[in-house]
Amino acid sequence: MENTKNTEKLAGYIISIGILAAILWVCVTFSSVLVYIILAFIVSLIGQPLVRLMRKVRIQGKPAPDWLLAVLSLLIIFFGLGQIVTQVIPVITGIFRDAALFSDMHLPEGNLLQNLNNWIVSLIPGASTDFDAVDMLLDYAKDILSGISFTGILGSVASVVASAAVGLFSVAFISFFFIKDEQLFRNIICSLTPDRLEASIRDAVGDIEHLLSRYFVGLIIEMLGVALVDFLGLWLIARVGASYAIGIAFIAGILNIIPYIGPLLGEILGVVLCVVLKYGAGVGLDVNIWVFALIVFLVMMAAQLVDNFIYQPLIYSKSIQATPLEIFIVILMAGHIGGAVGMLAAIPAYTVVRVIAGRFFYHNKAVRKLMPDLEEETKNR
Repeated sequence: MENTKNTEKLAGYIISIGILAAILWVCVTFSSVLVYIILAFIVSLIGQPLVRLMRKVRIQGKPAPDWLLAVLSLLIIFFGLGQIVTQVIPVITGIFRDAALFSDMHLPEGNLLQNLNNWIVSLIPGASTDFDAVDMLLDYAKDILSGISFTGILGSVASVVASAAVGLFSVAFISFFFIKDEQLFRNIICSLTPDRLEASIRDAVGDIEHLLSRYFVGLIIEMLGVALVDFLGLWLIARVGASYAIGIAFIAGILNIIPYIGPLLGEILGVVLCVVLKYGAGVGLDVNIWVFALIVFLVMMAAQLVDNFIYQPLIYSKSIQATPLEIFIVILMAGHIGGAVGMLAAIPAYTVVRVIAGRFFYHNKAVRKLMPDLEEETKNR
C-alpha cells in the first residue's frame, strides 16, 4: 500500500513537472503572443475603470451593453496614445527642420558653436585657424550615409511598420475581450491551477488587478501632470512657443515614467532641445544662452519637485500600498538586474509579489516581519 502511494506521488510530481515544462515551452515558443496578452492585460486594467465610469450613465434606466462600453474605452485609450505620438513626433521633426541641423546657419561672432570650434582648434596641434569641426563632422556624416543602403532601410521600416500594425491590432482585439469580461483573465489563470487553490488564486488575481489598475491609471495621471507643468513653464516663462512646449513637455512626461533616471533624462533633453530651438528657430526669451538654459532647467526642475512631493506619494504609496523605502530598494534591485526595462517593471512585479505573499505565505515569519501591515491590507481589498 505504501509503495502504491509513493508511486502515485511520484507520478503526480512527474505530471506536474511535465505540465510546467510544457507551459515554459509554450511561453518561449510563442513569446510574441505572450507579450501581446500582457500588453492587452495592461490596457484592460486602464480600460476597466473607464467602463465602470461609463456604466453609471444610463439611458432609459439601462446602461449601455458591455461590448459597446469596451469599444468606447479602447477608442479613448488609443486616441490618447495617438495624441501623444502626434504631439511628440512633429516637435522633433520641427526642431530639425527649424534648426536646419546647424548646417545652413551663419554663425555670428561669439556663437556657442563657434566658441566650441575655436576651443577644439586650440586642442589640436598644428590645426589651421580656418579649421571647422562642424563641417568636418557633417562631411563624415555624409560619408557614412552614402554607404547606407536606403532600399534595405525602407524594407526594414516596412517590416517594422507591418509588425507594429499586427501587434497593435492583436493587442486591441485581445483587450476588447478582457475589458468586456472582467473575469476573463482570472478564468484563464484559474483554469491552469488545481481545484483546491482556485478560490485563493481567483482572489489573489482580483487583488492584483485592482492594485495594478490603480497604479497604471495613476501613472498616466502622473505623466500628464508633469507634462502640464512643463508645458506651462516652457510656454509662459521660457517662451519657446506653444507647439514646441507641448512636444517637449510630452517627451519629458513620457521619460518621467522611468524611475529616477527618467526625470533627469527629461530635464537634460528638454534643455538641449530648447537651446537648439533658440539658435535654430530664434524662439525663447531674449537673454544670454546660458541664462536661457538655466531658466529652462529651473522650469523642468520645478515640475519634478511637484511630481516628487505631490504626484508620487499619491500614486505609489496609495495605489500599491507600499512604503517609499520598499519602492526605492525594489527599483534599485530591478535596475541592477534589468536596467531601465527592469525599473519600469519593478513596481508592477513587486505588487504581484506582495499580493501572493499576503494570500499564501503570511504564515511565514519573514513575510510577517518585512510586511507587518500586509494582512490588514489583504483583508481590506
